[in-house]
Amino acid sequence: MRRSGILLHPTCLPGSPGVGDLGPAAHRWIEWLSTTGCGLWQILPLGPTGFADSPYQCFSAFAGNPYLISPQALVAGGLLAPSDLDGAPPASGRVDFAAVIPWKLGLLDRAWDRFRAGAGDLDAMAAFREREAAWLEDYTLFMAVKERHGGGAYTGWPEPIRTRRPEAVAAARHELAAEIDRHAFRQFLFSRQWQAVLDAAHDAGIAVIGDAPIFVAADSADAWANPGLFRIDGSGHPTAVAGVPPDYFSETGQLWGNPLYDWEEHARRGFDWWVARIGKLLEMHDIVRIDHFRAFADYWEIPAGAATAETGRWVLGPGMELFDALEQELGPDLPIIAEDLGELHDVVPALLEASGLPGMRLAQFSLWPEDDHPRDWPEHSVGYTGTHDNQTTVGWYDYLPRQAQHQVRLSMSSDGSDIAWDLIRLVWESPAEMVLAPLQDFLRLGDEARMNLPGTVGPHNWTWRIPEGALTGRLASAITHLNAATGRSHR
Repeated sequence: MRRSGILLHPTCLPGSPGVGDLGPAAHRWIEWLSTTGCGLWQILPLGPTGFADSPYQCFSAFAGNPYLISPQALVAGGLLAPSDLDGAPPASGRVDFAAVIPWKLGLLDRAWDRFRAGAGDLDAMAAFREREAAWLEDYTLFMAVKERHGGGAYTGWPEPIRTRRPEAVAAARHELAAEIDRHAFRQFLFSRQWQAVLDAAHDAGIAVIGDAPIFVAADSADAWANPGLFRIDGSGHPTAVAGVPPDYFSETGQLWGNPLYDWEEHARRGFDWWVARIGKLLEMHDIVRIDHFRAFADYWEIPAGAATAETGRWVLGPGMELFDALEQELGPDLPIIAEDLGELHDVVPALLEASGLPGMRLAQFSLWPEDDHPRDWPEHSVGYTGTHDNQTTVGWYDYLPRQAQHQVRLSMSSDGSDIAWDLIRLVWESPAEMVLAPLQDFLRLGDEARMNLPGTVGPHNWTWRIPEGALTGRLASAITHLNAATGRSHR
């Protein structure tokens, strides 16, 4: 079945104070998307963000981001009063995380006080905590201890709790019980609000595509609670870290700094952590894109302490052994998209073929500098104009040398006057079974609307928001006609 969709993270939604969230703005977005004929909505990871507000560096691979909880929905549910929203961060064209985070956490604490005082369903929260205990207990303790130590990385905690001595863990659970409850409450709220959004999408006939960063953050509940699963030393510091060698995005490569997996230990345990992780993601989404899928085949190992990603080596990953375990526990034909972009060794396409998963194609890369025209893409693939890591199509085209622009126009049979929509149409006309484009391309925006510049920590990364009034009926109608013309309407 030919399907199409739009890539947009909830933080980008308009109408909510400070940052897009899971409240009325998300439901309005779904209502608008349902009028376009698109049947897919792709988002970025939903985890609790840490360093530089990146959704790809989260404190947990299982938890939800409390900054996405909607204060407006809490007012509607009786956990906040309308006056509690006074003093909200001013409306802005970009997210100001520095202003949003303390304001929203203060609101969540007020909601917690009212919840405990009888305004909430304590039994429902207790059931949630029991159901999610496998990851929630470690996560809430991790966050409570982190707060107690000023928010610093767990590698700087006192040795007994850093290394999870049983007596230290038991003491922390007792001493920080109130803080642990507060973090559990935030996860309970997130779960409820996200489920309401997911239900609304399903009611509208829209499938949600989630995103799974292949690696976890060095400062995460995952690494702290499961040190044996990662290449880290007794102090919690990675002995080797993840990244990629010099590439299209960076002359010195990308030094991500995530701890690498101890794949032998994962295999010895039957990949139970991965089974739990993918299972959780498939509860929260209809389809999951695995970012940097190629690391399951081979990955770039960088020595700890290296200044750049230039120094490293390729090491073989777990390959089909992992996917066999996933299918055995979670069932066959898992709805997973493999992000297989970049320079690939033979082992990567071999793993993709063996797994049966669809890979990705990017029109920007296909038309320049590569020669992989969208009309030749395989049917069993997912096509994009670009992703959150790319320039917008307008920005990409404007940045190309004049000769490259000429070649691109010839390849697209375009005069270049409406390059974003011409590229979208080319992708939509391709054989790929699923196609998507960032909303920025539908809005014909330039690089001022770029979501992320890989390998950088900048003030504009992850902060773009939809301009007020941009989601018009006229735009929806244009997308509807495009879907109908290319046989991709989901209705």
